[in-house]
Amino acid sequence: MIKIYTIGFTKKSAQQFFELLERNNIKTVFDVRLNNSSQLSGFAKGKDLQYFLRQILSVGYIHNIEFSPTKEILNNYKKGKIDWEKYERQFSDLLSDRKLERYIKEELFSKLDGMCFLCSEATPEKCHRRLVAEYIRDLFKNENIEIIHI
Repeated sequence: MIKIYTIGFTKKSAQQFFELLERNNIKTVFDVRLNNSSQLSGFAKGKDLQYFLRQILSVGYIHNIEFSPTKEILNNYKKGKIDWEKYERQFSDLLSDRKLERYIKEELFSKLDGMCFLCSEATPEKCHRRLVAEYIRDLFKNENIEIIHI
């Protein structure tokens, strides 16, 4: 069984965030945010987060915007120009168009067990981190992959 995780940092204190990662034995945090350095990020700001993960938990960090929505898709959703269902379709099409399968199979597969996909949304229902995790699970239909939202 391969367990992959998702987490959002909004509405979590640093203590809650790092304890959740520790309790779930996270080995690598994969940051799927388009912008990981905004002022809203606090303890989850890209370079700071990478440092904290390494120093506090000995956890690896990857940031790859190929797993992020485009600014256009994200802004259209935030501004109400498209609904969640359309956002999901556009983002799923984007992942397919980017042809990430090879990268996932060659670079990520061996690290998937204990990997946690990070974004800012407090819950996974309307967050692209869930869509990324589901996309990866669907790529490996013959594997037993469980997605856990923490």
